[in-house]
Amino acid sequence: MNKFSMVLMLILGGALSACNTTRGLGEDVEATGEGIQNAAEKAEEELEDAVD
Repeated sequence: MNKFSMVLMLILGGALSACNTTRGLGEDVEATGEGIQNAAEKAEEELEDAVD
């Protein structure tokens, strides 16, 4: 295997793993946002119950 093929394989491998990493990061951010939203809704419900 020549050096060009080796470098090309490394670049393609890095690009493919970056796609998976980006997708995973997006899923983590989404899950965090949903968790914050759920906590805010729960706090709002508890506040409404305390006022009533």
